[in-house]
Amino acid sequence: MPAPSDITALILAGGFGTRVKDLLGDLPKPMAPVNGKPFVEWIVRWLKAQGVREVVISTGYGSEYVVNHFSAQPVPEMNVQCVAELQPMGTGGGLAYAAAQCGASPEAWLVLNGDSLIFADVAALCSDLGEADGVMVTRAVPDTARYGSVRADATGCITAFEEKQPGAGHINGGIYLLRHSVLESFPETRPLSLEREVFPNLLSEKNGLRAHPVEAAFLDIGTPETLPQAEAFVTENQAQFA
Repeated sequence: MPAPSDITALILAGGFGTRVKDLLGDLPKPMAPVNGKPFVEWIVRWLKAQGVREVVISTGYGSEYVVNHFSAQPVPEMNVQCVAELQPMGTGGGLAYAAAQCGASPEAWLVLNGDSLIFADVAALCSDLGEADGVMVTRAVPDTARYGSVRADATGCITAFEEKQPGAGHINGGIYLLRHSVLESFPETRPLSLEREVFPNLLSEKNGLRAHPVEAAFLDIGTPETLPQAEAFVTENQAQFA
């Protein structure tokens, strides 16, 4: 069982952020200023508080903003590397490319989106990995119609990903702990989506994917309605950050 200090976090920050471009101009979405720091730095500081020390940021559009920020203002005790995608590769392709470029081979990768954050317990995620190929953070919502739902059996093994349907259920929380060995089975096609292509294939594997349900504060800054909520979110949850 890995500990948080044994894993490497991979923050996917390669999107264009078209829905919030009017608010951010040329800045990539993860670099949105929040309480005096870019949003992605708050993610790094949350990882630090969780005991993670190695972070790789997969960048795309506006990668120079991310590189320049962490070069000029490094987070103490954190090793942050940036790997720029030469072309859009999708979430799975971005993970595989960044892992290959940085040369790291941790026991497991903690994969996060650079424009959202949910306060899962990383040590508990590591404990939940067991013999599985990976663990997905899920959260309960009153209506899964916007998202699609994640189905798991009584043991926590994910059995299906279902299309968007009305009604209560659990949805993908956007944080995954994946064994490094799983990357070797990724299809070669690019772009490659973790959610639509990699994860459904893992369900048929012997060790499969486990669901890790959480009830925790969550924010996605990807829309003009939610981006302005980031200041209050960080302020209200200051104890989560190092």
